[in-house]
Amino acid sequence: MAISPSTDLTVSQAARFFVAPETAMQRQYEALRAYFVDHLPSPEVAKRFGYTAGSFRVLCHQFRHDADWRAAFFAATRQETSSPSTQDPVRDLILAMRKRNLSVYDIQRELAETGHSRSINTLATVLRHEGFARLPRRRDDERPPRIGPEVSASADVRLLSLAPRCFRTQVGGLFLFVPLMRHLRLAEVVATAKLPGSQMIPAEQAVRSLLALKLIGTQRKSHVMQLLEDQGIALFAGLNVVPKRSYLAAYSSRVDHRGNLRLMDAWSAEVHRCGLPRGNSFDVDFHTIAANSGQEPLEKHYVSRRSRRQKGILVFVARDAEQRVLCYGNAGVPKDEQADEVLCFVDFWKRQTGSVPAELVFDSQLTTYANLSRLNRRGVRFLTLRRRSRSLLGRLYSQPASAWQRITLPNVSRVFRTPKVLDETVRLKGYKGMLRQVSVLDLGHEDPTVLLSNDRESTCSALLTRYAQRMLIENGLAEAIGFFHLDALSSMVGLKVDFDLQITLMASGLYRLMAERVGREYAKAQAKTLFRHLLNVGASVEVSKNQVHVTLDKRAHNPFLVASRLADHPTLMPWFGNKQLYIRFS
Repeated sequence: MAISPSTDLTVSQAARFFVAPETAMQRQYEALRAYFVDHLPSPEVAKRFGYTAGSFRVLCHQFRHDADWRAAFFAATRQETSSPSTQDPVRDLILAMRKRNLSVYDIQRELAETGHSRSINTLATVLRHEGFARLPRRRDDERPPRIGPEVSASADVRLLSLAPRCFRTQVGGLFLFVPLMRHLRLAEVVATAKLPGSQMIPAEQAVRSLLALKLIGTQRKSHVMQLLEDQGIALFAGLNVVPKRSYLAAYSSRVDHRGNLRLMDAWSAEVHRCGLPRGNSFDVDFHTIAANSGQEPLEKHYVSRRSRRQKGILVFVARDAEQRVLCYGNAGVPKDEQADEVLCFVDFWKRQTGSVPAELVFDSQLTTYANLSRLNRRGVRFLTLRRRSRSLLGRLYSQPASAWQRITLPNVSRVFRTPKVLDETVRLKGYKGMLRQVSVLDLGHEDPTVLLSNDRESTCSALLTRYAQRMLIENGLAEAIGFFHLDALSSMVGLKVDFDLQITLMASGLYRLMAERVGREYAKAQAKTLFRHLLNVGASVEVSKNQVHVTLDKRAHNPFLVASRLADHPTLMPWFGNKQLYIRFS
């Protein structure tokens, strides 16, 4: 039976200390001594001191081979720390500093300046021995002066200085958007959308600040802290300094979904009035912005770049296929309303133009057959894919070779230029009427591609070529994700995705106007290319009494900007004292 200190022993109380040790270290020592000195059998020792046979063998092995472990049985006791020496030459200096209300860190810093090095523990011991208690928390004006971060000024339109000055800015390309927006009534757009503002930062200045960050491709709103001292971006926004991260992150929380829809309506009408054309054919698609936080009450949607379903915010976007610009966006689409979102876009476009879109192109999972029937009744031509079921594939493969027709795709430089097509009409459940179905083989895919459309007049090659162009919407989404950093907003709390999506649409429209003004090789360039080649340029800014002169640095691509004629005439800046903006090139 194992010996336990709780069991009464027949030996004296003094012997009990050795026979029934209470601490683990003493028990190990007595067990090892009984085995190595008294030569008792290992099973008997293990049973007496409460070990299993295996654990006691491990204990013996450790004792034989680990010298540090053996030394721990009789480790030297640590002597108590003696009181600080009264002969310390800086003792009186330490006490004098504490009487000046200095902390141990302040004392250490001042001693180091005089050539004396003392640790924090030494200083604390000296002060404690002399009876000094810890200092209470001090106000900033009670602390000694030291080098620290400077407090940046707060954004306030009332503090905007119109005085003459000169400065350098790293965002000189932003000023090229000023003449581009010459006739764009941003103040009326903001007023129509009823966006919130304050006396310090009115709504127009707030939108200008967010739009400026989007135009220069700033990834996150927290990165604005790197631009707080840049007077160029503040001048573009019409403020004394650009708003800080906390304001920009909280601003969108004051804009509800109805405000975002009003902003989209007002901006779409205004940018069209200022020269952005409207096309008739649109590519529409969904995109999931994955959420990093699992605590948000979000639904799970398919994330293509991760090939899985996870919690996220579903975004519906429409891209003008002719103008190559995002023209519609809606974030936070619930699952039960996902199929009807294409009808919402049709309603939006009819409000803007007075007529429904002429053509919509999308994939098979965007909507239902019942909604395809509604689109057909409203006069919208559509082109989509059909889901390939096993029965459908079996029927297609059972068709005779004579039923298939070989066609040639025009203006296509690819290997599979002559696919085979099967053009027929089908009836689908939920769709009222007949649908045109074009099945395609020899496109480089293992299974046939099946297109559905209500377009009875276009040729098979035209339909196939048009759907292939739908892949360009992936480029449009890639631009919104890669340059405008739409996916960076993965939290509903930091900055609402819905409002950021509207700012992305505004920036996308401005970059499309810029591409048209530059023309030539950049007429169809993406925003990332335009910014990297043309607009990512520093500048020297000179503010005079009635004028603002922006001199852009030398760049190899500046001749394209000169040819755009954006700098030919001065531009009035109503948000900056009605001064005239002159853009020059070095």
